[in-house]
Amino acid sequence: MAITDYAIPASALHDAYRAQGVNAVTTVPDFVQFALHDAMKSDEDVRYIECSAENQALTTAMGLYVGGMSPMVMMQNQGLLNCLNTLRSVGLDAGIPLVLSVGAFGREFANLGQPITESRRACVNLVEPVMAAMGIPFFHLETTQDLPKVAEAFATAKQQQRAAVVHIGHYPSWT
Repeated sequence: MAITDYAIPASALHDAYRAQGVNAVTTVPDFVQFALHDAMKSDEDVRYIECSAENQALTTAMGLYVGGMSPMVMMQNQGLLNCLNTLRSVGLDAGIPLVLSVGAFGREFANLGQPITESRRACVNLVEPVMAAMGIPFFHLETTQDLPKVAEAFATAKQQQRAAVVHIGHYPSWT
């Protein structure tokens, strides 16, 4: 496969999230998901809130959820690892079914199509095992064929009343 085969169109990701009722995004904008950020920010029906830290993005999304909105959180893998205690508090203890769209910053091209746990970079290879240790459902998107996992992540989060992670394995394309 070519590297571009791993670039899920941002428009397809946007549509997949919107199909799940997402009407708000809290984020610390990340390098990997730039195209998806642009799509979400441009959607007049989505409230897009940039935060200064991942902890703030999680707690702001929690407030939006409690207030009746359907938010999701966007960040990169390093930020996810940075906010584990807040994720535990909001996404497990409080039982808020937030879905986090997490970009795989630092993933090597040679790792595309391979298990992310085999990446040479800790910020990539630790994310899935750490989520498993915390009991947070993890859904890795590698190609457009993985887009149904977005709906599965939202259904799982709602059913289990806990956070779930949608892991974006490579830069979404600008289409």
